[in-house]
Amino acid sequence: MTWYFEDFQPGQVIDAGWCGMEADELDAFARRYDPQSFHIDPAAAANSIYGGIIASGWHTCGLMMRQMVDTVLGDSASMGSPGIDQIRWLAPVRAGDRLHVTAHTLDVRASQSKPDRGIVHWEWQAHNQDGVLVATITSKGMIGRRPTQEKI
Repeated sequence: MTWYFEDFQPGQVIDAGWCGMEADELDAFARRYDPQSFHIDPAAAANSIYGGIIASGWHTCGLMMRQMVDTVLGDSASMGSPGIDQIRWLAPVRAGDRLHVTAHTLDVRASQSKPDRGIVHWEWQAHNQDGVLVATITSKGMIGRRPTQEKI
């Protein structure tokens, strides 16, 4: 199914599926992009408020993005995003955790100046295997309108 602007409705919840936080990927991402001690140093992390190594929140956002691309955006009329309104990291994510990602459609608005598209305002949520909400991303996506067929 190709997703068009018309396929999104306020209140809609889209199940983007499950993904895992693998230990080697957690370490590689943190060392490259977010080398804070609680992400890369087991001894320092054990003595931190987290009690052990945790994933970078940016890595968690990347996993959420991948799930959305794999289940919705990759087969849609997506035109990108004008930006993120809010990111919240609500609970630590650790190696071995599994995350369930959902997209909650908050609002949809047809563009007044560009009739070929609309804006979908949504909140993406990631819950871990225990049902704990670990992260949210509130953002907008530009989605193309469904093409109309011309009459012959």
